[in-house]
Amino acid sequence: MRTGFETDKKGFLIVEVILITLTLMLIGCSKKSSYSNPVAPAGTSNTNQIIMQNTSYIPQNTTVNKGTKVTWTNKDPFDHTVTSGTPGYPTGLFDSGNIAPNGTFSYTFDSTGTFHYYCKIHLDKMTGTVTVK
Repeated sequence: MRTGFETDKKGFLIVEVILITLTLMLIGCSKKSSYSNPVAPAGTSNTNQIIMQNTSYIPQNTTVNKGTKVTWTNKDPFDHTVTSGTPGYPTGLFDSGNIAPNGTFSYTFDSTGTFHYYCKIHLDKMTGTVTVK
């Protein structure tokens, strides 16, 4: 005769494995992104750090002060470029060449204006602007 509550060891092991898996999934989802958007100086609307991720520039449009060095970092698993101008109409102001995963490219904007740029590899998806005050 059985008395009280008895636990099936196999069933308990399955539940334990499920709980551990769910816990690990939650920990993975709660990690902070490695990209942080620092507070921009007064008079600017964004940052001097641009991330290339998910075949996008993040942020796509940024505003900086004259004399600011902007750095692009490739967080995708494939190459990108940072080329001044628009697809089919490069200006020749800057061109990073291919930037490998985890690579960076920097350019110092010494004059005011709006500067368009794009990725030569992903013409239809990756464009951005830097506005310099």
